[in-house]
Amino acid sequence: MPQVLERAEGCWAWVVLLASLVTQGLTLGFPTCTGIFFTELQHEFQASNSETSWFPSILTAMLHAGGLGMCFSFQSSITVLGFYFHHHRALANALASVGVSLGITLWPLLSRYLLEDLGWRGTFLVFGGVLLHCCVCGAILRPVATSVAPETTEEAPPPPSKAPAPGCLAACGRAIQRHLAFDILRHNAGYRVYTLGVMWMILGFPLPHVFLVPYAMWHGVDEHRAALLISIIGFSNIFLRPMAGLVAGRRDFAGHRKYLFSLAALLNGLTNLVCAASADFRVLVGYCLLYSVSMSGVGALIFQVLMDIVPMDRFSSALGLFTVLESVSILISPPLAGLLLDTTNNNFSYVFYMSSFFLISAALFMGGSFCALQKKERPGKPAEAEGAITEVPSEQGLMVEDSRGSKKQLYTEVMYVTSV
Repeated sequence: MPQVLERAEGCWAWVVLLASLVTQGLTLGFPTCTGIFFTELQHEFQASNSETSWFPSILTAMLHAGGLGMCFSFQSSITVLGFYFHHHRALANALASVGVSLGITLWPLLSRYLLEDLGWRGTFLVFGGVLLHCCVCGAILRPVATSVAPETTEEAPPPPSKAPAPGCLAACGRAIQRHLAFDILRHNAGYRVYTLGVMWMILGFPLPHVFLVPYAMWHGVDEHRAALLISIIGFSNIFLRPMAGLVAGRRDFAGHRKYLFSLAALLNGLTNLVCAASADFRVLVGYCLLYSVSMSGVGALIFQVLMDIVPMDRFSSALGLFTVLESVSILISPPLAGLLLDTTNNNFSYVFYMSSFFLISAALFMGGSFCALQKKERPGKPAEAEGAITEVPSEQGLMVEDSRGSKKQLYTEVMYVTSV
């Protein structure tokens, strides 16, 4: 029985958006609660800061690289939004990222509550049951109709080839090339700059989520109030991310979203210097509010900018390579910060200085590189070289006439082109 395809921008698109919101809250929001268990695990296993830091780093790295099941959930929910939404794609991505904000708000509170009654082992069992709801969200992601109709003609199968079957390594190489966009990484300069910039940025971006709670508790803040700091960041993002999506979705900013993302990363790095200045609870609350403003821009734009840089028919493979390379930075970052803590006798200020360095330098690299690429592409104007195109109305469709006087009829098909 043929499967019915859903229509883009239809009613079911908003149901898919809701499923994507819940999925991102369950998956991308989950690693932010690992800081709640940092001190508990450190005492349980008598481990150093660098050894304990491997727990959040491996969890988050595998989430982005393709393991633990959560990766398949959040990547598919992000990819399908690009096919369900065209006109409101930036807003849809921002609204879906609100799920991350909800997860950041609720996961720490739930973790603190369950940790007191069940311990960390019992808490993780409960978390496993909660994360099973990703299966329900996955069932909602139906296939969407595209503008290209599939071929209906049946052709005879090709004759069997007499060439020897390719080896296992060759087959694996072709599979990697098909599912990971190494060709885009080689030939698309914008994608290359963005991927390298985000890899460098991620070396500092997740550190506050991991070390903010231990930092506050080390300076005498009550554990419940320390857990509340992460929830403040998440609650603020619930309102800030849709606002960032509305701003980024305006036509005036369509070609400048990559610069807005660089600006958000720059502000995020500067904000971490506030946290390094004082560990007073009131200062930390103010830091969380300021941090939320820049974090909302990063969260709302990180995947939208990627959709702007690569065409949607290659987005899934580009996203796969993007997150795999991103996971390398995530795997390195917390243990590196933990080693810094061990060597500086638990001076948490150096961790936030480290975070600021990577974020600020990455923002300057991306902003400067995008500006240089735009200046390099500006002199070439292919339209002027081919001649002026004038529209001539016709009852049979859209006619165009070039500078040589010949007329051609074009198909009346709407196409959505992403900006580079």
